[in-house]
Order: sequence, then C-alpha cells, then structure tokens
Amino acid sequence: MTLQHTGMLSSSSAEFPDRVSMMEGRLQSQEDEITLLKSSLADALRRLRVHDQLIPLLKQQLIAGGWPTIRPQLCSFNIIVSRKLSSSSALDSPRHPATRYCARPMQRDCGHGMGQSIKMFIRGRPITMYVPSNIQNYEDLRMEPPVEKLELDWVYGYRGRDCRANLYLLSSGEAVYFIACVVVLYHINNRTQRHYRKHTDCVRCLTIHPDKVRVASGQTAGVDKDGKPLQPYVHIWDSSTLITLQQIGLGTFERGVGSVAFSFAVSFTVILHLMFAVEFNPSDSTNIITCGKSHIYFWTLSAGSLTKKQGIFGKYKKPKFIQCFVFSLTGDVLTGDSEGNILTWGKSPGDVKTLGKGAKETFQIMRQTRAHDGSVFTLCMLQGGALLSGGGKDRKIIRWSADLAPERECEVKDARVHVNGEEVLVGTTRNAILRGTFSDGFVAIVQGHVDEMWGLATHPSQNVFLTCGHDRQVCVWNTEEHKLDWSTTLEEYGLCADFCPNGAVVSVGLSTGRWLVLDLQTKEVVSDYTDGNEQLSVMRYSPDGSFLAVGSHDNFIYVYNVTESGRRYSRYGKCNGHSSFITHLDWSKDGKYVMSNSGDYEILYWDVAGGCKLLRNRYESKDREWASYTCVLGFHVMGVWLEGSDGTDINALCRSHSERVVAVADDFCKVHLFQYPCPKPKAPNHSYEGHGSHVTNVRFTHCDSHLLSMGGKDTCILQWEVKRGGTGDGGERMKLGTEDGRKSGISDRLAIKGCVCMPASVNA
Repeated sequence: MTLQHTGMLSSSSAEFPDRVSMMEGRLQSQEDEITLLKSSLADALRRLRVHDQLIPLLKQQLIAGGWPTIRPQLCSFNIIVSRKLSSSSALDSPRHPATRYCARPMQRDCGHGMGQSIKMFIRGRPITMYVPSNIQNYEDLRMEPPVEKLELDWVYGYRGRDCRANLYLLSSGEAVYFIACVVVLYHINNRTQRHYRKHTDCVRCLTIHPDKVRVASGQTAGVDKDGKPLQPYVHIWDSSTLITLQQIGLGTFERGVGSVAFSFAVSFTVILHLMFAVEFNPSDSTNIITCGKSHIYFWTLSAGSLTKKQGIFGKYKKPKFIQCFVFSLTGDVLTGDSEGNILTWGKSPGDVKTLGKGAKETFQIMRQTRAHDGSVFTLCMLQGGALLSGGGKDRKIIRWSADLAPERECEVKDARVHVNGEEVLVGTTRNAILRGTFSDGFVAIVQGHVDEMWGLATHPSQNVFLTCGHDRQVCVWNTEEHKLDWSTTLEEYGLCADFCPNGAVVSVGLSTGRWLVLDLQTKEVVSDYTDGNEQLSVMRYSPDGSFLAVGSHDNFIYVYNVTESGRRYSRYGKCNGHSSFITHLDWSKDGKYVMSNSGDYEILYWDVAGGCKLLRNRYESKDREWASYTCVLGFHVMGVWLEGSDGTDINALCRSHSERVVAVADDFCKVHLFQYPCPKPKAPNHSYEGHGSHVTNVRFTHCDSHLLSMGGKDTCILQWEVKRGGTGDGGERMKLGTEDGRKSGISDRLAIKGCVCMPASVNA
C-alpha cells in the first residue's frame, strides 16, 4: 500500500527496469532471427519437394517429345525463394536496408497478360504486392496526410504497481496521477479528465507544490527507435493551464527520476533517482529526509551544498527497506518499513561521555510500533495529528491516534491512500484508484490492467470495447461513460479477441491454444475449444458471422462454422500452408476468402468456401475487397512501413469502417494515422505520443468516432477522438486510375457513418 503519494516499488524494479527491458528486447530479437531462419529453411524445403514432384512429369513429357503443360495454379512456384540476411552483415549495409521497395512492371504468372507488381524487401525477403487493375500508373499516385486527426479523449489505467509518489489531490478537486507518458488530472465529481503530455517516456513520480497548483513530474530514461538512450528529466508545470514552467535535470540523470519534492518555504526542488522517498521538513526547508534500502538520511542544505547524517538503528533491527515516512506535528519523523513497523525518529544530543567534547547530535529511533503484517508501504498524516498507514500483505488501512494507538481499520486489496477530509482516495498496486470512507467502504473510480496487454476488440454496434492480457483479465469497457462495465478472470492469459457480428458474444484466444466464447450479458462461457497447443494470435469472424477463423502460432488457421447466434461451433476446415506463425488475418466482404500474414512476412490467400484451399496464384486476389483490413502486409498498406524497418516494427494496424484512414501501432510507443489506401513508400501521416512502451493494438469504434490504442508493458489504454480537419468532405481522395475506385475497395466515403458518440459522465 501507499498513502497519499507513494507506491510499492521493489528494489529490482527501481534500479534495473531499463536493463531488464533491453535484455528482453535482445532476447526477442534473437528469437525472431531463429524463427526467420527456420521459416526460410522450411519454405525452401517445401518448394524443393514440389519441384521433386514435378520432375517425373517433366521427364515423361520430354520423352514423349513435347514441352510440359503445367497447371496455372502451380506457377506461383516461380516466386523467388527468400534469403535470410544476417543482421551483422547485409542488414547493416546501406545497400540492403531492412525494408526497401522496388516498383516495376512484371509479367503475370504463366505469361497470361500483363500487370504491375511492387516488390518490397523486409530483412532481405522479397514480398510481391500486386497492383489493383484500376490503377493505370502506380508512379502517378499522390499520397497526402489524412484529413482526419486524433485528439486524446480519455486515459484508462493508473500506474500503481511499481511506482511511488503517484497520487495527489489538487485544490481544484482533481486527482492527479500518471500512467505511461501521461499525467492525468481527473476531476472526481465532474468525471472529466485533462492531460499533461510533455513527457517523452514513462513518468515515474510526481509531487505538488504547497500552493496546490504547481506540479513537478519526473520520467525514466528510455531509448529511441534506434536504441539510443534518451535522457530523463523533470518538468515543472502549472496544473491550471498545463503550461510547462521549467524543465530541469536534462543531462544530469542517467536511469530515471524516482522521487521529487518541493520545499515548503523557499523555492527549492529536490530530485532523487534511486531513493524510495524524499521530502523537505515542513518547518525547516534546509532539512531534507530520504529513505531507501536499509537506511534513512537526514540532510542539511547550506550554501548550495548538502551534508547528510545517517539515522542510527541502535538496538532495533535494521529493516531491509524503509518504504515511506511522514513528519508528525511534534516535529518527529515516522517511517514505515519492510518489517511492518512504524519507527519514530528524533534528535538525540551528542554523546559527550563516549565521543568527547564536540560530539554532534544524532538521529535515533525513539519508539517502535508494530503496525502491519508485511511491509508498511505508505503513511499519511491527518489534521489533528492522527495517522493513516497502509500495509501490503495484510491489505489493511489503519487509523492511528496522535500517540500511535490503533483506532480503526479496514481491508482494501493492495491499497494506498490520499485523504481529503473524511474521504479517502486509495491507490492500489493492482492499478486501481478507490474512493470512500472507513464507514461506507470504497468504490473504484479508476481501474486498469496490471500486466502486458495484446487483445483488443470493439463492439460492432455499441460503444463498447474488450481488452485482455497477461494478467488473465478480460475487461469490457464503455467508451461513452469512460468506465469498466465488467471483468472476469481466466485460467490462462488472453492474447486476441473478436466480437461476433451480432454483438451478443465475443471469442477470446488464449496462450495455450484454447479459446472461449463469452456471452456479453451473462458474462458466462458458452463455448470452450482448443486448437493445437501453442498460443493463438488472432480471432476473426466472417462479415455475416457464419464462420470464425482462428490463427495460431502452430502455423495453421482453423476455420469453424458458427450457428445459434454465435453460441455453437463446429470445425469446418484448416488452412495449411504458412511456414511460420499466423500474425494477422482478414475476411473478404463476401465471406468466401481469407487473407493472412505470418511471422516470416508471407501474404497468403485462402478459398474458405472452396474448402480452405490455398490460392496459389496470388495475382487473382489483387482486386478482392476486404471486410476489414488488419493485415500489416498488403498493397493497400505498404506505405505504413518506414524504410529500414525490420519487420517487427509494426505490431498492428486497423482500417476505419469508412475506409478513409488506417491507424498503426508501432514498436516505438507511437500511434500513426495514414490515409487509406497508402500504397506508396514514405506515406505522410500524423504521429501521436502517449504510450510508454510498444503499442500492441489499435481499433476503431463501430462508428469511427474514436480510436482505441493499447500499450504493452505500460498497461495503458488511450482513447482518441477522431476529428475532421478542414471543410467539406476533406478534399479529394486519392484517385486510382478509374472513376469508380470502389471496385477495389478504394472509395470516397464519410469518415463517420452518420453517428456521433459524445462522452457522458461516469457513475462510479
């Protein structure tokens, strides 16, 4: 627990988060390299086997004195077998960027007619994109940034699991806290949010000035898209206007800023990056106290320099951590530690008998009070001298009298607290903020996930979306009321999800190959199936809801018949042909075909209606219209890839229902908005910051009024309002060579289908 503004922080998460993150990144990169090598080898072997099967046929026809006649669907074997480039040689060479393009007229397979294709190379692998028939000249296509723009509307979540100094109450009635790169100012009574967004990486701490207006917030170091370190710093800003007053510490810190504090009398700010807590003495701004691992320091500020004295534990056991402290009204210092004790510290005159004349005063423990089972994570001083303490293991909040006699207690899971009169704000290590009193109990006003998230789906007709992640939570949110409608805990963690087109049920794919179908009204599991024993990466219903396609890391796409309004499923077939795990898939508008991407950058097309057959001649799919577009590889979204991308830089994308724009979630904490289609390299776009880790998924709401983006490790969900710029319908859309671009799914349509979603107040 943490009361007022501190949070639970283990020593490992405090000192080594960036190092662990870099090691995880390197490990993932190595795994990607191995996967690509395996995939390329498997692909080459598969093609060799096909050629071996053709050799007897060739010999027979040569003996018969004629040239062989090969069926058109086998001509796709003429596609170049991919060659994996090592990261230490070809990939680092300027001649072989990770992603590059080559556009030229190419002869259609088997020589039947002429057409255009674009060849795109990712990590040395050629990917051929066929140009739709209605584009007469690819070179003449003109790319523009979209008319639509995004504006941050709401932030779901709160970083309480591993940070302290993370919850305060302003005089405006707003609770101020942070998650990812955003500091949120949430007006509790009005149910509105404002956002301070000047940080470039995850915020780790904040404090408010005694005037209750100015705020200081510190961030972590982080890295940029090229892996170069970004410097941490502190912003001091005005909470009324959200104007930055000063930026300090740039170039001073290395890892990040963990604690900040204002003095009470003089304009001083102290910043620490490895301590658990820091505060000025409210009655003497030349005295500063810090605490951390097995220590408490009493600092004196004089003539611009600091001198310190370490607190003496004497006969008392030295705790592993001192987590928090407060100043009592009598001038003593009260600390909470990892042993569950509240220690009262005071000044002791110098021991002249032992140390001789001139011995200096020391700071020693005057009293030890047993408070909690497990750590004391937070302390908060009340008016009149009473004290609140928050524990971790026992989940208790205890009210103590001025002489540290227990008066009242209540149990709140993983709680931390800020007091406003009799009302208590509780920030928890489960990333929630609760509001209530000792007598009436507590209600959640802010909730969020507590671990990495990947699964995101939006309802087909309501202002509702679903998220799931590694914390095994499935959460259904309301975009209008900005609140959690309901949640449930699964046995395994969820990675993907999709709503049935009728909106009554939702399917969730899990990490074990198992997938569930949940009823949105009863929240009950109505179907439970398993496909393979590897994680599932994508669930996608056909447009009419008659089929469900399940993409797995075992390289297969499992297709099911759907009956009884999405409550009954039967295996229809299996798409077998990918040489790596399935990453994304989409259905055609007529519900007969599927387009899929895999971990080794393949684009394959499947005739589901014809028995889940692989379409060997990919050229025939160039004019097909798609009900959704979430595949990251394809002609219509080629321009979202930056030159030099390594193939894993884009985690997800989503075309709007209006087919005007496409949103992209990248690996560098950004959300992008492109014009759709965007088939040319270096397509202009709008870029948006806010997330503090890789963005794992993006989805538009059913009427395109909002976009949802989801962070991975930052456990943050951002809700963006889609705004139209300019006048009229935003100007001319891209012309693709014919008057009727709708033949290839490229059309001029309204960005919002006659529907506007206005935010409403939240009833906590």
